[in-house]
Amino acid sequence: MARKAQKLFKTPAELMAGYFPEPTKEEKERLKNRPKEPIKLRVKILSNSLSLYLDLYKDGKRQYEFLKLYLNEETDLSVKEQNRQTLEIAYTILHEKIAELNKRGAGFISPKGKVNLIAYILYQADEALKRSGNKHGYYYTLQALAKHISLYSGDDTQLKQVDKDYIKGFISYLKTAKNFNYQRTGTDRDKEIILSQNTQHNLFMKFKYVLIKAVKADIITINPIDKLDNDDKPKDEEGTREFLTVDEIKKLIVTPCKNDILKRAFLFCCLVGLRYSDVSSITWGELAKDNDGSVLLRFKMKKVKRGENAYISDEALKWLPERGNASDENTIFSLPKNDSANKQLARWVKSAGINKHITFHCSRHTAATLNLSLGTPIETVSKMMGHTKIATTQIYAKIIDKKQKEAVNRQNGIFD
Repeated sequence: MARKAQKLFKTPAELMAGYFPEPTKEEKERLKNRPKEPIKLRVKILSNSLSLYLDLYKDGKRQYEFLKLYLNEETDLSVKEQNRQTLEIAYTILHEKIAELNKRGAGFISPKGKVNLIAYILYQADEALKRSGNKHGYYYTLQALAKHISLYSGDDTQLKQVDKDYIKGFISYLKTAKNFNYQRTGTDRDKEIILSQNTQHNLFMKFKYVLIKAVKADIITINPIDKLDNDDKPKDEEGTREFLTVDEIKKLIVTPCKNDILKRAFLFCCLVGLRYSDVSSITWGELAKDNDGSVLLRFKMKKVKRGENAYISDEALKWLPERGNASDENTIFSLPKNDSANKQLARWVKSAGINKHITFHCSRHTAATLNLSLGTPIETVSKMMGHTKIATTQIYAKIIDKKQKEAVNRQNGIFD
């Protein structure tokens, strides 16, 4: 069946009339009998767009909360689709605010569950972006999750429709789904890539995260994922984390990188194991010495919001830039956004002749496997990495075991 042509709203006035039409007489009569809601979505008309904001009463006072969300003049269907998603995000925020007030006993009924699933996922992606300031893996994975949900069940699924059967169906969908985020280059540009086991697991875990947020916001009452048997859940494939060997690190050391600070930060993290969010924010003042003169880094891990002490080896100290006149408050490494850093890193790795998909986070994997390979006890490595569970560190030990097994198997038949 042919799709009905969608009308484009090309001026702010048309946007207003199209998305926020005046209610009819009948609608006005119905609205009279409805209880007043303390939060409403409002619109401010700008020269080329509509600005969305919340009109609310807090502690008896009227307040406005501008959402920094805009409906833009629709020059083509892609802008119209963007406006649709923006509007859904705005209503998702509105419903979350109403749900929060309802949870506090504000005395009115919230539209629980009547929140668009995709809009809520995109809202959580934007919240993750606000917290970090970087379009890091969390943001991109949530964006990918929204696309996969759209392919699986369409764009109109509400949170209240997500039950155990929906989740099981989505898990089945992931097993044959295409990876549209795969970085295709050259002859592989048109190649269709099926989602890896790790990617399936990652998408599933982000879905779980979104549903946990919805429960906490009182949009849904229970997380349907909790009803699944462990055997039904996608598993993280052990021994597949990408890392660099000592020889590969040596190649990078002798290979020039256009961004010298990025090179220094990456090699520093290959030894220390910091996340990108941490290495990009540590300051000179967080470096200190203990009683015997050993250098350590006293910092707060952004991901887990916990203070950590990390001892720094002489080898790692070599990769710190010159301090010059920098104050204690100045960051040690002035780095670009995470996605830009990964692009620059990929070019550097390629120029070094290393045929691996390396992101900045691989430096953390490298630090774990390197220290375990050097014979450092797993408990010590776990502490060095800031892992809350030793099981996380054991994944790296299994990677090393797998590589050792592969090396031994290469001996088979050499004397035949």
